[in-house]
Amino acid sequence: MGSPRIEIDLEGIASNARVLVDRLGARGIGVTGVTKATLGSGEVGAAMLRGGVRGLADSRIANVRSLRDAGVGAPVTLIRSPMVSEVAQVVASSDTSFNTESVVIELLSRAAVEQRRTHGIVLMVELGDLREGVMPADLVGLAGFVTSLPGLRLSGIGTNLACQCGVSPDVAKMAELSALAGAVEVAVGGDLDVVSGGNSANLQWAMSGEGRGRVNDLRLGEAILLGTDPLTRLPITGLETGAFRLVAEVIESKVKPAQPWGVVLANAFGTPRPRWGVGSVRQSIVAVGRQDVDAAGLVAPRGVRVLGASSDHVVVATSGRALEVGDEIAFGLDYSALLRVMTSPFVEQVVVSRPALVGS
Repeated sequence: MGSPRIEIDLEGIASNARVLVDRLGARGIGVTGVTKATLGSGEVGAAMLRGGVRGLADSRIANVRSLRDAGVGAPVTLIRSPMVSEVAQVVASSDTSFNTESVVIELLSRAAVEQRRTHGIVLMVELGDLREGVMPADLVGLAGFVTSLPGLRLSGIGTNLACQCGVSPDVAKMAELSALAGAVEVAVGGDLDVVSGGNSANLQWAMSGEGRGRVNDLRLGEAILLGTDPLTRLPITGLETGAFRLVAEVIESKVKPAQPWGVVLANAFGTPRPRWGVGSVRQSIVAVGRQDVDAAGLVAPRGVRVLGASSDHVVVATSGRALEVGDEIAFGLDYSALLRVMTSPFVEQVVVSRPALVGS
């Protein structure tokens, strides 16, 4: 296999989806699998669906098309507000889209009529994180506008928290969302199919034992893909955290001083001089860099410490066995690192199989 490469364990992804679907299902909450960190990978989406998610979601229409091109027939939702320039593609490729702007909603209606399709609309409401969302006082009016337009179906409402400003998706926020769902239903005279409470950051709330209110859907990406909780960055009990590994090759291995010498100014990325210790270090360079991965999100194996990164190099220090030129290092990834790796044209994507059990 080539290097650098991202190794993908599809069974680990399917297993994580299955565990979360079962846990949340017991609380009356369904799971929508989010593929945006994997560029709308059809294989990853299929793994999520094998794990029991009710549908898939992505933030880019190009990724939605990738899912469709891979043969995904399950419901797919576009979870970023559509651009005016792409409304026809949104209607053609996705079943539902998240929206906040009346002008876009009207254009979606026209596209749906022209294509003889019915397009679902989920209205996003702002509950304090200051990313996307109509203000709560304007929600009922916008819902009525959606129901007045041909070619559209008001599928539900949703919110997003803990992304832009880190506002917690707690009991109070979910109760507010639930009350808004009730108000919309009274105003439009019909039930909402979806009340989408948020993303992987909602898991602590969802499993806390508190009443779920009207929330019946969560959009899960990080928890399924990496098995971690975005609020704590810690592994979620019962989930697998190794479904993705970045493997990179050593291209230099030498003993060097722990500190730079000469007049030290800002580096190429404007970051301060790192503190690497005193004396000397056994330093190695692997052939991957900031163009490929968020180096701050690399999880190094035992005995390896990430010292820094430039465009095309990640510098590590090792204890114990010295690394040789040509050796490979396998790193774990946080969500930011995974997102960057999956967009790099220089990192090969490889699906790996699990070893067969003895006697199987």
